[in-house]
Amino acid sequence: MRTFSRVVALVMLGFGAIAAGCATTTSRRGLPPLDTVAHVDLARYAGTWFEVASFPQRFQAGCVATQAEYTPAADGTITVVNRCRDQRLDGPERSVTGSARVVDPATNAKLAVTFQWPFRGAYWIIDLDRDYRWAVVGHPSRDYLWILARTPRLDGTTYAAIVERLQRRGYDTARLHRTLQP
Repeated sequence: MRTFSRVVALVMLGFGAIAAGCATTTSRRGLPPLDTVAHVDLARYAGTWFEVASFPQRFQAGCVATQAEYTPAADGTITVVNRCRDQRLDGPERSVTGSARVVDPATNAKLAVTFQWPFRGAYWIIDLDRDYRWAVVGHPSRDYLWILARTPRLDGTTYAAIVERLQRRGYDTARLHRTLQP
């Protein structure tokens, strides 16, 4: 059975290929650069987030009940712990721990996340509830996308509004897969 961390390393290789200039959704479709939110208060962003929906990725194959925990570290980085259950809600837990650092201190909305050095991925906060109840994380290529919330589910109206905004920003929302949560 593949471990969560090995598979995360594979995706980080993919992020490296994107950075090296491989064709991305953004370049293929002639989309403008992806914008982030104007500012993120990292203290408010810290804590547990549940994955509501995402673009399916190999490193998350079989994951249900997916969540992420963000904890500020003394050195200014953020400890990231991603957890999920394998295949079913009562399946064995899989987890991986990484580190994030802010790459745009003017907004705190662009981070680089590393789960296995030296591979890192862009983690851009592209939509955020003013009360930090939900967030949308993307990648400048538009090939990666996660909708997160402080609770395991979002109400239908909020979810639909997020999806509509993503469509206007050039995301292929037909690729979104709702995450099974308890």
